[in-house]
Amino acid sequence: MTPFGVKIRDWRQRKNRTLHQQAEALGVTAAYLSALETGTRGRPSAILVDQICVWLGLIWDDAEELKRLASLSHPKPTINARGGSAEAVYLANFLAQNIDRFSSADCQLVIDLMTKQLRLKNDITSHSADHAASKNDEADLL
Repeated sequence: MTPFGVKIRDWRQRKNRTLHQQAEALGVTAAYLSALETGTRGRPSAILVDQICVWLGLIWDDAEELKRLASLSHPKPTINARGGSAEAVYLANFLAQNIDRFSSADCQLVIDLMTKQLRLKNDITSHSADHAASKNDEADLL
């Protein structure tokens, strides 16, 4: 399953609708929708995701979440590490070669760690920018 597939299956079940009903309403086959959900097909187009949101009656945050999950549901993503550090290249290759050995819990630990690191970097960057701006303000006053 893909993150997108898990979410649309959940929404469909909440609304007591079937895969066949969804396929008929969207003008696609049930096999195609099933393949999108399980990751045997690439990620869905933005137009199809919008149609699914309308069909499920999703608005605002729920629709945005489904769109975000669709963008993160390509079954064979590529990582361009060109120009990165040796460690970045190693990480990209290490992950590609070992992803099948990670449990869902292992994957969540890695996601959480990376998310935390990215937030720290964003906090540091925004703090540095704020600090630089306040120094410029001080200089302007002199």
